[in-house]
Amino acid sequence: MTEVEIRRSLVNSSKSETTAVTFPPALHDVVWEDLEYFGWRDPKLPQRGYIIAQVDGEPIGLMVRAADSRMSSGRSLQCVLCRSVHKADRMSLFTAKRTGPAGRNGDTVGTYICADLDCSQHIRIPPLVTPLQPDPEAAVAERIAGLLERLNSFIGNVTRA
Repeated sequence: MTEVEIRRSLVNSSKSETTAVTFPPALHDVVWEDLEYFGWRDPKLPQRGYIIAQVDGEPIGLMVRAADSRMSSGRSLQCVLCRSVHKADRMSLFTAKRTGPAGRNGDTVGTYICADLDCSQHIRIPPLVTPLQPDPEAAVAERIAGLLERLNSFIGNVTRA
């Protein structure tokens, strides 16, 4: 996707917010077909992040905002999207403004997501082979399906009128 296509896909941001998007330096290296979604934190506005996904064959982009506070690294949390477990300081509560009148009234949807917004990479780390999970490829395929389901649910909550 090009920068123009990404800007057009953002469904929950104003024109000025869309214009202010700063793209990651390696955007031209992204292999979109290998990702369930592409996410990044804005290099100029680190509390701001973006999630770009394909929903029913169309690109949908969400602008998300990370909570201002960070949690203690002494705890662990599970990402709601990819279900990876990380130290709490590598997780963030992200909120996304809802689309339409609800968003204009200040309604948001929030969830805990990997702070680097790189769930598509986290789920591809092959699990250890165990008697309960003898096929790592099947486990990764299951993770991908779960991530897509939870991502579509999150996007649906943000875009629901």
